[in-house]
Amino acid sequence: MKLKGYFLVCSLILCMSTFLSACGGGSQGTTGSSTDITFWAAPNPPQSAFWAEMAKGYMAQHPDVKISVKAIPETPSSEAAIQSALAGGAGPTASENIFTGFAAQLQSSQAIVPLDQMPGWNDVVKARNMAQTIAPWKQSDGHTYVIPMYTNAMMLGWRIDILKQLGYSQPPRTYSEILALGDKLKQKFPDKFVWANDALTKDTWWQRWFDFFTFYDAASNGQALSSGGKITANDQAAISTLAFFKDLAAKHLLLTQTANDPFENGLSVMSVLGPWTFATWQQKYPNLQLDKNYVLSPIAVPDDYPADQPVKTFADAKGLVIYKQASDEQQKKAWDFIKWVLSDPAHDVKWLQTTTLPPARDDLSTNPQFAAFFAKNPELVPYAKNIPNAVPPLAVAKYTDLQVALGDQAIIPVVKGQSSPAQGWNNWKTAAQPLLS
Repeated sequence: MKLKGYFLVCSLILCMSTFLSACGGGSQGTTGSSTDITFWAAPNPPQSAFWAEMAKGYMAQHPDVKISVKAIPETPSSEAAIQSALAGGAGPTASENIFTGFAAQLQSSQAIVPLDQMPGWNDVVKARNMAQTIAPWKQSDGHTYVIPMYTNAMMLGWRIDILKQLGYSQPPRTYSEILALGDKLKQKFPDKFVWANDALTKDTWWQRWFDFFTFYDAASNGQALSSGGKITANDQAAISTLAFFKDLAAKHLLLTQTANDPFENGLSVMSVLGPWTFATWQQKYPNLQLDKNYVLSPIAVPDDYPADQPVKTFADAKGLVIYKQASDEQQKKAWDFIKWVLSDPAHDVKWLQTTTLPPARDDLSTNPQFAAFFAKNPELVPYAKNIPNAVPPLAVAKYTDLQVALGDQAIIPVVKGQSSPAQGWNNWKTAAQPLLS
């Protein structure tokens, strides 16, 4: 969702005809010869350009296979476009841009192939060095239907230039430390806030990824909210997360009114940041420099969270699927294409250079093949290191309803002081269980 601003800039540079022509024409669905493959790429020019180049390279080595790459339509959304195409019998052979929640919907309607049953699955996981990263991607039936392409591990950004004026040389780690920082902030700068996030008073479902889930995943060590049709959340972690939001609001350290780039303009000192942020800053806020104006840290945790334990975080992550609507031969060819792409680290280097989205690899921060890129983009190094700690979205078919209810029943009333954290959480559980049954 938050990637759109960055890719809007890119779309002025890369036109659709460039990457579509690289693949040639072709059927837009699964019709055609048994070796014709249709691949739907994310509706963002850099990603589509990458897949066009990969298809061209694969076809050069496999002249009997024809791959047609097309950007997923966005009317009204990419998910709706895929569902509509499948319903009309004109879906692609394979596509990217699938997150775990949407995959649960597709899996419940038996629309996608369990990739862990495809030949050479373990070889791909090993070749891409992604055993740890891919572990949370299993669906409720124990199978993996999506192979992650990229993982954006959320981190906290801090205006270290302002924190230094308060006597801090590094950002706080725990909730109480943040609240103490907030007291000092208000004493010196009464008009500033710790966090500015107007989404906390709205029930926009996907915003829950970047507020509640980001902090809950850290507090709970990545424990899933739901599994097997039941609520399996860590209640204490969930209530602690809501209590942290409540305390920030009660102490007037949280701004929920809409403001123009509050973190960038110094109105707030903390923000949840994804790796796509910095491309925008290069254009709009070139004065913001790592270790000069801002620093990055893991997500804040409750006071009793062990200081020596890695901190989990939410992963804005999407991946690849193969559709059952395609013929067996098309599925095999699509899988061979995916294996070819993911088994060569040079392809991930190209992906990173083209999109700046971190490939879903356990070794991204240590593999020397990526060293040159990160030397030029040091702000992305913490994100690469954090990939093994990143937790993908809730793998539940009714993810939209569940996350709207999370806003309506828990977050909004708690932040507004209309409900206690425990009451809000229990209200959400009451509303959520019927959606899981």
